[in-house]
Amino acid sequence: MDDISRSTYKILVKWGVPESLATFVNLFALLTVLIIAVYLLHNVLRRLLRIALIRIVKTTRIDFFLHLLENRFAHFIALLAAVSLIRNTLEAIFHSFPTITKVLIKLTDAYLVILIIWVIMTLIKSGAESLRKRATFRSKPIESYLQVIRIIFYLIATVIIFSILTGQNPTVAFTAMGAASAVLLLMFKDTIMGFVASIQVSTNDTVRIGDWITMPKYGADGDVMEINLTTVKVQNFDKTITTIPTYSLVSDSFQNWRGMSESGGRRIKRAIFIRQSTIRFITPDELDEFRKIQSLTAYIDHRQKDINKNNERIGADKTLLINGRNLTNAGLYRKYIDNYISNHSGIHKKMTMMVRQLAPTTTGLPIEIYAFTGTTKWIDYEYIMADIFDHLLASARFFDLEIYEMEMLPQEKI
Repeated sequence: MDDISRSTYKILVKWGVPESLATFVNLFALLTVLIIAVYLLHNVLRRLLRIALIRIVKTTRIDFFLHLLENRFAHFIALLAAVSLIRNTLEAIFHSFPTITKVLIKLTDAYLVILIIWVIMTLIKSGAESLRKRATFRSKPIESYLQVIRIIFYLIATVIIFSILTGQNPTVAFTAMGAASAVLLLMFKDTIMGFVASIQVSTNDTVRIGDWITMPKYGADGDVMEINLTTVKVQNFDKTITTIPTYSLVSDSFQNWRGMSESGGRRIKRAIFIRQSTIRFITPDELDEFRKIQSLTAYIDHRQKDINKNNERIGADKTLLINGRNLTNAGLYRKYIDNYISNHSGIHKKMTMMVRQLAPTTTGLPIEIYAFTGTTKWIDYEYIMADIFDHLLASARFFDLEIYEMEMLPQEKI
């Protein structure tokens, strides 16, 4: 290149260009040629690489190459080649300006380092994006590890660029960083804590991307969208986004609904409050009427035999119902509920299922239904639960029971 520069300089002088101007004209001419060469090299190489990647994608169907194409890998490689050409021609073009040459070489070398980092990060990013599509890695916090790799490469690039621009050995920069380790630890406190937390979360499998978590402290109630070094993004069910510090997944408590989703059943735990003043014994004459309720016929016959046997044993005077044992309308209603949910198509038959009476309250006697639906889908779950309670609330009057409702206080006359 030096020979070319000298040759063009001599030609210019031979053509009658004054020596005082020949240097600048020569510089301008060489720069023009370089710009054209760089432009052609960049565009031609970029297009060739794009064509090559497109053919590889069509042939292999490998996601990695598709992501390379989307992340402008061809552009960065072509740009790296173009800047390398500039770097190799700087000394020849600016040989008459040694001071400027040194500055330009340093700046170009620094830019080359940045481009190399971009190329490496494009490869890593494309690899990470292809891994996310695999079922094995879909729920893993890949973004956290990707950010750590980015930080490491950026730190290395910073040290190398510092060394290039100052002309000092890279060990000087590392020594300075060691001396400032306390400040660096303070600066990267959240990053370090987040990295440790993401490793613990991944190792213990406490949270995955896609999990439904509830964290009242941060107002989070929705699906985990992203886990990175510093924050966890949760899309709430009202479509708002809540960001949670990553380390809080280790330091604070939260509720993960993944177990419910994987079990195939979602819990129903709701009570019907019976007005206690409507609970009474069932008379012998009423038993025939209750036997017409098909789900209770066998139960009433079995229970009544047991009750009669007990009453005969103790010699109970049944002229008064309170003597001995009796069936109650609340007890029959509770058994009716038990039979109803046991035979309901929306209830999971292999999970806990019971109807229990809780302690009386000022708002009535709670009859609680504890069961699991056969689906975890929210809409289906709500429909099944509403369908069950619609029927049970409407059935209470057949047992001469009243559902407790708070009475409105009479308005004071003015």
